[in-house]
Amino acid sequence: MSKLKRLDSGLLADLSRQALTTPRLRDNFNFHPRPDDRVQRLCIALEPDSYVRPHRHPEAEKWEFLVALQGRLLLLLFDEEGVVTERLTLDPAGRLRGIEIEPNTWHTLLAEVSGTVILEIKQGPYIPVSFSNFADWSPRESSGEVRRYQAWCRTARLGDRYR
Repeated sequence: MSKLKRLDSGLLADLSRQALTTPRLRDNFNFHPRPDDRVQRLCIALEPDSYVRPHRHPEAEKWEFLVALQGRLLLLLFDEEGVVTERLTLDPAGRLRGIEIEPNTWHTLLAEVSGTVILEIKQGPYIPVSFSNFADWSPRESSGEVRRYQAWCRTARLGDRYR
């Protein structure tokens, strides 16, 4: 029996199908066996209505490396007040396929098409984002304002701030 862990079209299809069945419209597959592993390696499937609340990872070693495997992903970076400082599209068939996000950078992700899957690599161990590291200028996940905020994100330009 092979000890290889495969990232293939079957895994991506299964993960995308599973994401459609979850309340948050996303799912992940971890290649690392434990949350305390020193290097976290995972595929994340996101659907267009999945809300990734703007957040940051303030720990000095908590960079994130993202690679688009299928679909298309919008990545927004913000300053401390919620002003858009970068707007990037990651697309496996496009010019930009991956990006490394520096620690302590406010960011959010939005799938632009159904079946979007990314590969994320980051320093471990896994540390859940604390409440203080979610942007207070963005709606909470349970808020009725989430869809309006996502619509704003899809059209926001550099220098824009959500109101």
